[in-house]
Amino acid sequence: MPTDQVRQEELGRQIYDRGRTTIFASKRDPRFSYCLYVPPDLGRGNAPDLVVAMHGTGRAFMTYRDAFAEFGRWNNCIILCPLFPVSVRGDGNRDGFKYMQEAEIRYDDILLSIVEEVGERYGLDVTRFALFGFSGGGHFTHRFLILHPDRLWAASIGAPGSVTLLDPTRDWWVGVRNVKERFGITVDVAAMQRVPVQMIVGAADLETWEITHREGSPHWMSGANDAGHTRPERLDSLRRSFEASGIRVRFDLVPNVPHDGKRVVPQVQDFLAGVLKDRRSARTEPSVIQAP
Repeated sequence: MPTDQVRQEELGRQIYDRGRTTIFASKRDPRFSYCLYVPPDLGRGNAPDLVVAMHGTGRAFMTYRDAFAEFGRWNNCIILCPLFPVSVRGDGNRDGFKYMQEAEIRYDDILLSIVEEVGERYGLDVTRFALFGFSGGGHFTHRFLILHPDRLWAASIGAPGSVTLLDPTRDWWVGVRNVKERFGITVDVAAMQRVPVQMIVGAADLETWEITHREGSPHWMSGANDAGHTRPERLDSLRRSFEASGIRVRFDLVPNVPHDGKRVVPQVQDFLAGVLKDRRSARTEPSVIQAP
């Protein structure tokens, strides 16, 4: 390849594949895409860890990328923010990703394919990654944890509107009785017990208009509202369900915070930094530092 072309390719990588990156279409399914934050010193030190931040119903995926960029820089992490658009099947559905499956689409598999793609692009070991999601992303995060605990080194579950309890007497999505039949996966509680879990919600996150399931609505099923009336109540039900199965949970009820994912990011970063410190100490890597 001519020298000028090599230089041009390298400049392109520095501009579009490092720092706050451009948006990439998924190789597996171009209906889905993602952006990243990649530390500028990638390849000049210890290999970075991967943190995935999942958007909510508003799809503000670049907002979360930017909110985690300094964390990624100072804690040597690549930040991956997927985009699962509204109406990928042309039917106006906003919520398919939250429940992990939408007709033929398995959103857990889509995320895993994107994670593998990022691992190949940057030469990373992506066997395990951290997953954070707020609101619709909180739906996704705790259900992904139930299905794939072996892929996570941490899970931060933020203010989901509805929760899947570890209840073997009720079907998905309210419980987990038919997970094997539906997803081909056996719920591995022992593996879930090994994943550090944070649950976080604003104490003032009390609006219910968006989260009350009504008979005849797309995701209605018996027991849909049994976990509680508000998001804090429902998340506390999830906490109790997890703890009853021996899964330790850090529960953060943030004072004076309504339904606003950006306002819980500092507590999420504190949680992830603590897990990273322990994780890297076990690997005898240098301790994590916080952004100045």
